[in-house]
Order: sequence, then C-alpha cells, then structure tokens
Amino acid sequence: MTNHIVLFEPLMPANTGNIARTTAGTDAVLHLIEPLGFELDDKHVKRAGLDYWEHVQLVRHANLPEFLATLKADDQLFLVSKFANRDYSQADYQQGGDCYFLFGKETTGLPEVFMRQNPDKAIRIPQDDQHVRSLNLSNTVAIVLYEALRQQGFPGLESSHHYEQDKLK
Repeated sequence: MTNHIVLFEPLMPANTGNIARTTAGTDAVLHLIEPLGFELDDKHVKRAGLDYWEHVQLVRHANLPEFLATLKADDQLFLVSKFANRDYSQADYQQGGDCYFLFGKETTGLPEVFMRQNPDKAIRIPQDDQHVRSLNLSNTVAIVLYEALRQQGFPGLESSHHYEQDKLK
C-alpha cells in the first residue's frame, strides 16, 4: 500500500516545496495537477524542499480527469476539504489498494461540482470556521498523511533514531 498526496492546481511554491519534503520523508508519492501557479525550478520551491528533491517521487498530470483516469478500482480516493461531513480520523486508510489524498488549490479548494458529485469521499480536519477560512495546505497534508501512516503502522519508517555517539556504545 502506497500513500499519494495529490495537489490540485497548487499556487504557492513554498507550500509545494514543504509538501515535497514531507512526501520524501514518508515514502509517499507527490502528484501535481496542472496548471501550477509556479515553475518547479522556482527558488521558493527548491528552498522549501531543501536537498530532498532527488528523493521525491513526483508525478504530473495535465488536469483532474487525467489524474482520475490513473486510479485503479481498489484504490481509495479521499477529498480533503473544509466542505466535508466526515472527520479525517474517522476514515479507514487500510482498506483496498493505495490511498490518494486530493487537496484543493490554496485559494478556492477543489471544484464545487466535483465535491458535490463525491461527498462520500470527502474528509476534513476539524477547525473553527468562524475565525479562519482554511488551514495551511502543507500543515493539512502532514496531519492527514500522518494519520494514514499511523493507522498503517508507519510502514518502512523509523520509529526511533539515536545520536551517532550512542550507536558506538
């Protein structure tokens, strides 16, 4: 089972760079649905991703229908949005094939028509909608991805790490 982070028309290079770093550190695949609001060689993307870009499994898609066509029948698709009735921690990320987490554009989210057609796939992070419009995209990705990894037993990830000097003892 592989986790996939899918960004729909991301606009902010620093968010995408931070998300790329998170996917590299968790062995998740990063999908970018075009158009992008920046070039991938943008200095802000590179700076946020630091020197981890070589470890990012990156897939680009021309549009949302092209991305959706790549999904297999047993894959799970989750639409992460404030316009959802199910809490992200209530979803089961251990069913079937790979897990795909689709996040909307920073300014407008996912297309409303698409969301209305797929309410059963929508999940949200609880928040105080009276005081903020939305949570930061890179933070949201980390929260949802780590819940999926927790449910899956953190496959292939280190659960502890030691100082170099402690390894010599």
